[in-house]
Amino acid sequence: MVPVRNFGRLRRLTEFKNGNEEDVLWALKDISFEVYEGEVLGIIGRNGAGKTTILKILSRITEPTNGFAEVRGRVSSLLEVGTGFHPELTGRENVFLNGAVLGMRKKEIEHKFDEIIDFAEIEKFIDTPIKRYSSGMQVRLAFSIAAHLEPEILLIDEVLAVGDIAFQKKCLGRMEDVAKGGRTVIFVSHNMGAIQSLCSSALWLDNGRIVEKGTADEVVAHYQNKLLRSLDESACVAERKPEEIGNLVFHFSRVEIQNMLGENTNTFNYGDKLVLIADLRGEPETDFSPEFRIYNELGQLVTTGAYAAFHGRYFSSRTKRIRIEVGPLPLTSGRYIISLSIMLRHRRCDTWENAIGFTIATCQPFKKPYEMPTHIEGACVIDHSFSETN
Repeated sequence: MVPVRNFGRLRRLTEFKNGNEEDVLWALKDISFEVYEGEVLGIIGRNGAGKTTILKILSRITEPTNGFAEVRGRVSSLLEVGTGFHPELTGRENVFLNGAVLGMRKKEIEHKFDEIIDFAEIEKFIDTPIKRYSSGMQVRLAFSIAAHLEPEILLIDEVLAVGDIAFQKKCLGRMEDVAKGGRTVIFVSHNMGAIQSLCSSALWLDNGRIVEKGTADEVVAHYQNKLLRSLDESACVAERKPEEIGNLVFHFSRVEIQNMLGENTNTFNYGDKLVLIADLRGEPETDFSPEFRIYNELGQLVTTGAYAAFHGRYFSSRTKRIRIEVGPLPLTSGRYIISLSIMLRHRRCDTWENAIGFTIATCQPFKKPYEMPTHIEGACVIDHSFSETN
C-alpha cells in the first residue's frame, strides 16, 4: 500500500489548491499551431521561452499538463547529446536499437547502415561502446541516425551547436535534403542565419506563449527588431535579468563594453576595437569556451566570433570573468547587437541574446582627396585598391 500512497501524494503535488495558479510558472500556456507535411518550421525565442518543451511534448518525452499534441507520422528527434543511446551498447548496436524504436525492419536499417556511418565519420569506432565516445562523436552518430532512418518528422534542438563548423554545415545540408524530400522538420536554434536559410516558416515564443508565426524572414526580422528596441542605447553595462537565467547552472550574468583605453563606451568608429568584459556565474562540469555574434539593425548576422575551442583554447571551470577583444571593426555606420554564448565540451549551456549593443558613428575607411559620401552601403567595408594594368 505504501507505493500507492506515495503515488497519490505525487499526483496531489501537481494539483492547484482552490484554483490558485498565481505562483505557477507555465513552460507553455494557451498555444496552438499546426505544422504541415513538408514544412520546415524554425522555433525561436529567448532562453526559457518554451522551445525545447515543445519538442519534448512532440517527441512524447513529456506529457502536457493540459491540452494535447497530435502527431501523424514517424518521429525522429535529436534533443540532447546521447538521447536514445544505451551507453553499454556499441555504436553499431545503437544504430539498430534506434531503428527498431522508429519501427523499422532490420533489412531497412542494414540498407542505410553504411550511409549512416560514413556521414558520422566514426568507422573506426563503430564497435566501441557508446560510453567511450566523445560528446562530438555521440552527436555525429545521433544526428546521422535521426536524419538517415527516414523519419516522416524530424525534430532538432540546439544540440547541433556541438562539433566543428564543417560538420554543422554538413548537418544543415542534410536537413535541407530531408525537407526537399517532402518530410517535416522542426528546428530550434539561436542561430537566426540558420533559421532563415533552412526554414520556410518560423514560430516566435516568449514566456511560453506564441508572439508570431509566419515566414522565417519576417518573424526573424520582427524578433531582432524587438531585441534592438529593448536595448538602452546609452548603456555600457548590462545585467542579466533573472527570468533570462532560469535554471541555468552556468551562465553569463553581466557584461560591459569598453574601448581599448578601458573606458566604458558604446560608440565607436570604423576601424576601432571594442572590448567586452563578461562575468560568469555557476559551476560548469567541464572547461568551457565562449562565443559572440554581432547582428545589424535588420537582424542579419554580420559575424560570429567562433568558440575559443576552435582556436585550441578552453577556459578553466574556475574562470569567473573573461575579456573578449573584437576588431578592428570593418563595419559601416549604424546600430549593432551582440549576443553571447557558452559552449561546454559536449553542449551549449547558455545563450544570452541581445546582451548589449553599440553604434558605429562614422565610417571613413579611405584616404580621400575629395569629399566622400556620408553613408556606405552594406554591412562592412573590405580594404581594396584599384590600379592600371597591362
